Amino acid sequence: MITNETEARDYVAGLIDPAGMARIETFAALVLQENQEQNLIAKATEPHLWQRHIADSAQLLENVSREILGANAQGPWLDLGSGPGFPGLVIAAMCPNMPVVLVESRGRRVAFLERAIDALGLEKCRVEGQRLERVEPFEARAISARAFAPLPKLLSLSEPFSTRRTAYVLPKGRSAAQELETLKPSIRAMFHVKHSLTDPDAGIIVKA
Repeated sequence: MITNETEARDYVAGLIDPAGMARIETFAALVLQENQEQNLIAKATEPHLWQRHIADSAQLLENVSREILGANAQGPWLDLGSGPGFPGLVIAAMCPNMPVVLVESRGRRVAFLERAIDALGLEKCRVEGQRLERVEPFEARAISARAFAPLPKLLSLSEPFSTRRTAYVLPKGRSAAQELETLKPSIRAMFHVKHSLTDPDAGIIVKA
């Protein structure tokens, strides 16, 4: 369990090379700077940025197979409701050779994501600045979403991008098990809940 900022930084550093860590450090600074201009994250979580937001995003990579992250996987990683870039931009910064698509409809956040992508030199990451319903469907290798929509609605909206091979990694906080129970049994059987490393009461709904 990750319990403080030092442990969170060490955890993230253990997953990536020094260049990747430099990108994450740059992104963390950009988030704190932009948070003075628009409410990207709650002010109370600024001192806990690495534990609450960065490590919380980074851990999703440990819940998908290496094949999903490999060069031969079909389609990009799709992040729904990316907001300030959690988890999608963190994932893109950790895996710069993997195509990542961030879906975010709020204009100021789209502008921030685009500036961050440029600053980090993430040539394979792009933003779809519109509602998911208006995005041209494509085959996604993985789908992530943090505070995007209740699980049944999320699965319905993401269905045009999902195939039998598509992985799902959905941080759902303390409601993970409850939300999973709202699905039909045949669909529910495809998913399971993993415990979050950053919050003992939180869960991640996974289809790997």
